[in-house]
Amino acid sequence: MASAAQRRIRSISYAKYGYFFILPFFLVYCFFQLYPLFNTFYLSFFGNGKKFDDFVGLQNFQALLFGTGMGRTSSAIHETFIQTLGNTFIVWIGNFIPQIVLSLALAVWFTDAKLKIKGKGFFKVVMYMPNILTAASIAALYLSLFAESKYGPVNNLLMSIGIIDNPIKFVTGVWQSRGMVMFIQCWMWFGNTMIMLMSGIMGLNPSLFEAANIDGASSGQVFRKITLPLLSPMMLYTVVTSMIGGLQMFDIPNLLVKNGGPNEIAKTVVMDISNGISGSADVGFAATESVVLFFVAGIIGIFLFKLMESDDDKEARANKKAQKKALKNAKKGA
Repeated sequence: MASAAQRRIRSISYAKYGYFFILPFFLVYCFFQLYPLFNTFYLSFFGNGKKFDDFVGLQNFQALLFGTGMGRTSSAIHETFIQTLGNTFIVWIGNFIPQIVLSLALAVWFTDAKLKIKGKGFFKVVMYMPNILTAASIAALYLSLFAESKYGPVNNLLMSIGIIDNPIKFVTGVWQSRGMVMFIQCWMWFGNTMIMLMSGIMGLNPSLFEAANIDGASSGQVFRKITLPLLSPMMLYTVVTSMIGGLQMFDIPNLLVKNGGPNEIAKTVVMDISNGISGSADVGFAATESVVLFFVAGIIGIFLFKLMESDDDKEARANKKAQKKALKNAKKGA
């Protein structure tokens, strides 16, 4: 028979101490994430975001999305937002497609046991290294290499071997500057994406690949029929996180193409938001742009989740819906 002390010890619940350990995270999250988010929503309903008596309701959203509600400046605000949003999507899609293709190819290559590649650890470190470099140092490096004068190293090389006659405008040209930003973003992030995909592939059941090899399946068939379908959750995570990061793109285009370049050819939405926050524009509109960007990211994220949903998830959702319907009908019958 247990003693009174033992019964008292068993009656003590230590679960509450777990909340003390996770409390710092929630405090930091609420202070640095949740409060700024709600405050951004709040400021989007004011004219300049600094005077709380300048309430304008939905006029900021009308001007931003439809070009109405704020007089003559509405159309200019709307055109700027559409242009910066278009630039953001062009640069993100242009760097993500080659990034995911290259990362997936390298991930499959490095995890293929039959190839027995030597020095895989060295190559993975080298490919991941651009991800840990600062954006300022990378921008300074590429600005030096791709200087638009004939003395720039890349232009000088191309002119010396007779490929071009005049220096290429890598920073001030429309597609040249966008291409530069796309290339740098891809170069910086493909190593991180490769590591994520490698972890997903290495987590798959190896017996599936062994059975496919015994059945005589080719490498292409194994990739299409086994690797890609089973890797869809990691692919979804990669696409969604890349989309969120792409919509928040700021440092590289801002450092490489100052203020978006001529006619704001490489200006992103977050660059335009930063102008409002810094005081050179309207803080209320900057908050409104942030809110709209928040909903754009949410809508695209939901679309991607639906598009890349696995057959098992679809079947489970359908079964759950059928169970709810049957339970509802049973309650009605009762």
